[in-house]
Amino acid sequence: MSQQNNNYDENDIQVLEGLEAVRKRPGMYIGSTGPGGLHHLVYEIVDNSIDEALAGYCTEINVEILPGDIIRVSDNGRGIPTGIHPKEGISAATVVYTILHAGGKFGGGGYKVSGGLHGVGASVVNALSEWLELTVQDGENIWFQRFERGHYDEELKVIGKTDKTGTSVMFKADGEIFESTVYDYEILLRRLREQAFLNAGLRIVFTDRRDEENVQGEVLHYEGGIRQFVEHIHATRDLTSLSGDVIYVSGTQGDSYAEIAMQYNDSYNEIILSFANNIHTKDGGYHETGFKNALTKVINEYGRKMGKLKEKESLKGEDVREGLTAIISVKLTECEFEGQTKGRLGNPEVKPFVEKLVTEKLMNFLEENPEAANIIFEKCMSALRAREAAKRAREAERKKNAFGSNSMPEKLADCSERDARYTEIYIVEGDSAGGSAKQGRDRKYQAILSLWGKMLNVEKARIDRIYGNDKLEPVVAALGTGIGEEFDIEKLRYGKVIIMADADVDGMHIRTLLLTFFFRYMRPLITNGNVYIAQPPLYRVERNKKVEYAFSDEERDKYIAELSENGKYKVETQRYKGLGEMDPEQLWETTMDPEHRTIVKIGMEDALRADETFSILMGDKVEPRRLFIEKNAKFAQNLDI
Repeated sequence: MSQQNNNYDENDIQVLEGLEAVRKRPGMYIGSTGPGGLHHLVYEIVDNSIDEALAGYCTEINVEILPGDIIRVSDNGRGIPTGIHPKEGISAATVVYTILHAGGKFGGGGYKVSGGLHGVGASVVNALSEWLELTVQDGENIWFQRFERGHYDEELKVIGKTDKTGTSVMFKADGEIFESTVYDYEILLRRLREQAFLNAGLRIVFTDRRDEENVQGEVLHYEGGIRQFVEHIHATRDLTSLSGDVIYVSGTQGDSYAEIAMQYNDSYNEIILSFANNIHTKDGGYHETGFKNALTKVINEYGRKMGKLKEKESLKGEDVREGLTAIISVKLTECEFEGQTKGRLGNPEVKPFVEKLVTEKLMNFLEENPEAANIIFEKCMSALRAREAAKRAREAERKKNAFGSNSMPEKLADCSERDARYTEIYIVEGDSAGGSAKQGRDRKYQAILSLWGKMLNVEKARIDRIYGNDKLEPVVAALGTGIGEEFDIEKLRYGKVIIMADADVDGMHIRTLLLTFFFRYMRPLITNGNVYIAQPPLYRVERNKKVEYAFSDEERDKYIAELSENGKYKVETQRYKGLGEMDPEQLWETTMDPEHRTIVKIGMEDALRADETFSILMGDKVEPRRLFIEKNAKFAQNLDI
């Protein structure tokens, strides 16, 4: 070991001042330098404008993607204060864009309710931009300042006169920081639409001008707010609503405000989205718990009141939420976020507030709308009967295993290692591919489970049909976790669950069916990062025993050109129609060897997007599925949900 590191003293402690800390450790401030972090820059600036809307001063926000992936966000709010900051001695606007934790969200009378998660947005975006230009209109003057990577040469200055107010921010994300600076129109549209739903009446105009020949955009303006959010979710999934109009309740307690919109549909899945100060609390929190408790309580009370429930009969939470779409939005003076990703609301006082609001107003709705109430109650009772049938099926399956064989599935070739940190299971389509995989694998830590025949589409089936299903039961038994409410990730027998299917339409169908099953009944597998898709090659290109495997047509053409020395020599090209065409050595070398294989981890970056995708792909309606496939066919080789 080199001796130069032995003198470790106070001179080696680096203090990162101001925005340099952000550039040094961007992940601490925006999560990552991948696509998530890049789009987060836009959210931070838009959220500042939405704070103006929450305060009652902004009615319209314009968001544009300009050529070169430059972002411009403009609003008609009050405009960032331009006066000299008493402590810093520079313009207040400059302070906001250059000093961490500066802004109107930390005490004072700036904002009563704020959507900013940590209040560092403007300065962080400035630090991570190649350049940023700020224009402020204060009703008299137009002010302007330019920054480059967080630094500025000139102070904020007046460049004109105006009778308008508002703030405009234009910035170019820094290519030195981000893996890519190309924005995804659909990702931004989804987030902006969500914000428009959550702020009824606010007008957000979103335009993509990167291709001047094909400018696209939408005006997002919903006077109905979260009621229209529920309708939008049902429309995008082509779900049929069961209980008439969207049920809407709202109320205040001190400075806190809550609103809930809900509607039942003909599916078996629940969609509950909760928000606190416009921030999606994907891990729930006290507002969501309060809603769920009240819903279960009210529907049980209604059933007893109307004589529809037997004396010892009781609906569970899962019964009353089957086929329910609900949006819960609370706006608080001070939000406390918990969890590793700050995705859970931790304000305990919100729970009794929401619970009381829903209990009173939902019971009133049921009593005043007997026809809708009856449809809702029957939907819940149908779910209860299915749950009881599932329980009987589960017990029958356990009894069968207790008296018969409690061993692993017949088609499972297990591995010898028992520590799940090192093991992986390949779920393989077809016996021939399964045979090759069994011969080619590393038996110490790789298990193989072969599947055959048509798999059950769980999007159209309740849980009672899954127990004992000859296609799904082997998967459940092999993984060892149980399903649904009984799922226990601690019992997972393999650290990686890898779906390996042919690179064709049938293979994609198998993958989607399995992913739908995991998403609906074993979702922690996905949220915990245990599920992967194997990427087998499409082509084998060979000349003089030199072999290259290609995963796309472009890669095949590249290898053909290289091996043939641009057409001088003949090259053998084989197109794999299925995994079964590969011998065990080829399958190991291309798809199973950890040193050389490509596997895609299935993530849950956007639960709503994933839920919508599965509903479209595996639901009853043909038209939404056809449109989705047409739109996304070009991405089929790299499907990541």
